[in-house]
Amino acid sequence: MRRTARLVTGTALAVAAAGLAAAPAYGGDAGSLEVYPSTVVPGGDVTVNTSACGADGTAAGDASAVGAGSFTLAPSAHEQDVIGQFRVPPSAQPGTYEIVAKCAGGRQVTGDLMVTLTSTREQIHPRGHVKTGVGGALGPDPVQTAAGVAALAVAAAGGTWLLHRRARGDGI
Repeated sequence: MRRTARLVTGTALAVAAAGLAAAPAYGGDAGSLEVYPSTVVPGGDVTVNTSACGADGTAAGDASAVGAGSFTLAPSAHEQDVIGQFRVPPSAQPGTYEIVAKCAGGRQVTGDLMVTLTSTREQIHPRGHVKTGVGGALGPDPVQTAAGVAALAVAAAGGTWLLHRRARGDGI
């Protein structure tokens, strides 16, 4: 009975300790820096925010890992977040970069930014006419369309005439 009680007590303590170790030190998501969009192409704008600095706090942001330098995070109307923006330089290379914000109180939070060469946010659909050399009835130039129709009519008339001569036995 004693052995079972020790086993149950030991298991309960281990589970409680694991739960405390996994619990965040602050409520909510106060320990991270949110980066939006998390994936960006070179030359794109990035917004970062965190609630780690408090409602009236400020923070100094550092995006020098991606080549954007420093920026400021200021209080926003959104809950208790501080928010800031920076632009990823057009010369940035693809990869994952750590963005850092240091609160006025000394607390530091980080978030990841992924730079890619292709945008995943918005796909561009082709518009306009395709220049294949074939043309079309609704093409951009009615003169070229009329010339194409005339060329087809001449070819059809010539082919009909040649077939008619062959059928009569006149030869080509």
